[in-house]
Amino acid sequence: MSFRFFALISRMKNISRWSLMRNSFPENVQEHSHMVAVIAHGLAVIRRDILGIPCDPDRAAATALFHDASEIYTGDMPTPVKYFNPEIMTAYKQVEALAADKLLSTLPDGMRPAYRELLEENDEDVRRLVKAADKLSAYVKCLEELKSGSSEFSLAARQTEARLRGMHMPEVDYFLEHFIPAFDLTLDELNEHRDI
Repeated sequence: MSFRFFALISRMKNISRWSLMRNSFPENVQEHSHMVAVIAHGLAVIRRDILGIPCDPDRAAATALFHDASEIYTGDMPTPVKYFNPEIMTAYKQVEALAADKLLSTLPDGMRPAYRELLEENDEDVRRLVKAADKLSAYVKCLEELKSGSSEFSLAARQTEARLRGMHMPEVDYFLEHFIPAFDLTLDELNEHRDI
């Protein structure tokens, strides 16, 4: 028997993000998920190694890799639509849950529990880290678009930064202070060797 799970996951690269915005460069769900996983891992390392709070960076990264997997079936719904009102948000969450179940059904029975944990993360701390990483990834996208001269992302950048600061997560504040400024540098500036 042939299972379709990984073939479907590979289709994440065909789902465009930011569909209502004029983009200087396109971003797809697969690229976004990779960046969210990298940032979630980083936030978890900050939490564990800088703040001294127990955390599993690998679990955060793996969960982040699959955080938008249901969009294989739903597509990427723009944020202003998804959060327009509580009824739409609740309905969309139900659609996401059905899509996750459908995706899980494309795995052998023995593999479903492992992937269900990733698609339906039950640990509140891991969920918060992935949500923060998702917002940080969106913020980075906004900053990159602004850097390329696209004013289309000005409001989104301000709103996303405000939401990030409103999360009151020390690891997010640390990331904003110590890592976000580098996204404003040119490649030559990134490659400069400076004493820290």
